[in-house]
Amino acid sequence: MEKSEKEVAPVKGAAYDSQPDKLVNFMLADGTIRGTVVNGTTMVNTMRASHRLGILETLVLGHGLLAVGLIATGLKGRDRTGIQVECSGPIKGMVVEADAGGLVRGYLKNVPIAIDKPLESFDLRPFFGAGFLTVTRHMEGARHPYKSRVMMVHGTLAKDLAHYYLTSEQIPTAFALSIKFDRRGEVIGAGGLFLQAMPDADQAVIADLESMVAAMPSLGDELASGKDVVEIVTRSFEELKPRILSRRKIEFGCYCNREKVKVMLTMLGADELKDMAAKGPFPVIVRCHYCNTAYNFSQEQLQEMVKVHFCDN
Repeated sequence: MEKSEKEVAPVKGAAYDSQPDKLVNFMLADGTIRGTVVNGTTMVNTMRASHRLGILETLVLGHGLLAVGLIATGLKGRDRTGIQVECSGPIKGMVVEADAGGLVRGYLKNVPIAIDKPLESFDLRPFFGAGFLTVTRHMEGARHPYKSRVMMVHGTLAKDLAHYYLTSEQIPTAFALSIKFDRRGEVIGAGGLFLQAMPDADQAVIADLESMVAAMPSLGDELASGKDVVEIVTRSFEELKPRILSRRKIEFGCYCNREKVKVMLTMLGADELKDMAAKGPFPVIVRCHYCNTAYNFSQEQLQEMVKVHFCDN
């Protein structure tokens, strides 16, 4: 694979450089509430640069990346999990996924997102509209992925993910997703929080999950001001005696490479690949949905692929 194909435009600004991206797992209330908090500021900026997104698109997909990173925290080995949204609003939908190593990727189904007037707030409900949310788990060794689908009832990713866990898995859960932009529209803070009740959690604590999250200061604001996620958790949940369990990295990235794209092209079949090699236009450009990397193929390269894979035809 040529090095240039994976180069990403540098992100702007320096406000987020002092706190490296990380995902922190913790417990509250004597181990009856588990939680995860993430600083994903650099991750969101890298995603934005890769996909070349505007403010609204960055907000929507950034929320998706933060959310899937949070729910992937319990994965092991080569496990992966994903979130897919299909909706009637101008967003149309998005696909995000994360693996056990903290690699997160994703894309929007509609770029740019159509708007008929300037943004007056960051309320995304009008942009989602009605739709469905699907959570997928790819477990290492399993023959098929596990999928569960619910109707979106709130029109916000955080609340609809909480609704998914309550209805599909009967687990009380709360999410917070936050992205802070500066006056120039640059991302200077991006974070997320996930709280989930364990089976032996006190009912009063369970009832307060959402209010606990709502009472917290904006994670985007806190991260933009230089706060560390561990400091935020310790201060916000001091009465519940937080216990930090683990820390790990999280980053935007992709599994794609030139060889995988070549395999995909050969799967088109002999006739279609021969037609492409004959008619172009050249170079033929294949772009990865997940990371927006473009792979260029000259006529000579396509003809060689036809010769190697379909020489008997």
